[in-house]
Amino acid sequence: MEMKGYQAGISDFTGSDSIVFGISTDELDENKRFAEELELDFALLSDAGGEVARQYGGMMERFPTAANRVTYVVGKDGRIAYIGEGAEAMDPAGAKDACLGLE
Repeated sequence: MEMKGYQAGISDFTGSDSIVFGISTDELDENKRFAEELELDFALLSDAGGEVARQYGGMMERFPTAANRVTYVVGKDGRIAYIGEGAEAMDPAGAKDACLGLE
C-alpha cells in the first residue's frame, strides 16, 4: 500500500533534490518481484538481515522483521528531518513536505 502511494506521487519529489527509495526486511528476490509487480520507479532495497531496521529502532524483538511501516526523511547533513509511522508513513504528503523544506 505504502509503495503504491509513493509511486503515484513520485513526481512530487522531483523538485526537492531528493532521492526516494524503500527498504524492506524481505529477501532481495521478493523485493525484486514486488518492485516489478508495482512498477516502481524508485529502488527497493533489501535489509534481509535487519541491520538498517535495527539501527533506526524498527525491528521487532521476537521476530526477524520490521515492527511497523516507517518513513524517514534524512537531510544531506545526515539528520532525520521527518518520521512518519503507521498510517502516516503510508501517505507520502508528510515526506514530500519535509523534502521540500530541506535546504
